[in-house]
Amino acid sequence: MTLPGSEKLPETMRAMQLDRAGEPLHMVERRLPVPDTGELLIEVGACGVCRTDLHIVDGDIVGELPIIPGHEIVGKVIALGDNPARFEIGDRVGVPWLGSTCGHCRFCASRKENLCDNPQFTGFTVDGGFASHAVAREEYCFALPPAIDDAHAAPLLCAGLIGFRAFSFTNNAQVIGLYGFGAAAHIIAQLAIGLGCQVLAFTRPGDVAGQAFARSLGCVWAGSSDEPAPIPLEAAIIFAPVGDLVPLALAATRKGGTVVCAGIHMSDIPSFPYELLWGERHLRSVANLTRADGEAFFAAIANIKVETHIERFALGEANEALNRLRSGDIIGAAVLIPHTAEP
Repeated sequence: MTLPGSEKLPETMRAMQLDRAGEPLHMVERRLPVPDTGELLIEVGACGVCRTDLHIVDGDIVGELPIIPGHEIVGKVIALGDNPARFEIGDRVGVPWLGSTCGHCRFCASRKENLCDNPQFTGFTVDGGFASHAVAREEYCFALPPAIDDAHAAPLLCAGLIGFRAFSFTNNAQVIGLYGFGAAAHIIAQLAIGLGCQVLAFTRPGDVAGQAFARSLGCVWAGSSDEPAPIPLEAAIIFAPVGDLVPLALAATRKGGTVVCAGIHMSDIPSFPYELLWGERHLRSVANLTRADGEAFFAAIANIKVETHIERFALGEANEALNRLRSGDIIGAAVLIPHTAEP
């Protein structure tokens, strides 16, 4: 392991840990981890709070426990495992959901590493960024645009990346509906609008603030998800984990269009008449991301202005951030700032 001077590193780290699904996170103090070969030790500057974190905490998806959640990590490299290849001490990096892949299964061999048979996921099967420090595999980290500060860059590491992958499956549609206007939708809406698309935002009924936010970003229309679209959609992306939205989105999408389910978890999809799918409409899901998605996404936003709207929370306020996300009371994205003073 390469260190900048071990006397400068703290002996311990703080983290918000999940012991049992359905219970609140609690603060723990652990010994500072030592990065293994090919790993980075990162001082976390910011970590986004994603809906996937909420699914992990609520037990909608089941992984390793206890676990430190958090997979939208931005931080500074403070120590290197053996044989570093890409980053140096002092570099700023982003750590995404995809923590590592096996590299040899049929999916990895065909450049579909997002479907790897033996992956690791940050904050789900390996400890994540709801902490003062985190360890990550160097080859799965990203260099980040220097003009975007830590807090505003954090949501790009999942909300942005998954939104971008979902957007890539809309087949160059020019009229796109976004169902659920949270962290991912508010990022991809800006990118789509920057590329000349018309974007319509569908929010939970009664979410006047969310609809106003969508219009402020340039969406041509914003309304409740149970309202009919004012114009036929060429594609729709469903970010909300609500299966009832699938038939609604299909009904709003014209023949030959695509409906993309972008979440890792969704409530059951109700039965619907075949005529909603007929007309060569496509219904598909998005699973995880690839490193190529990240490179393409950061290249795209280098030429199109995308600003994340965030609300900051101290590390010890992680449960409050999750509760606010659960209730739909976050405009944009919630971000933990681990080294800020606790309230």
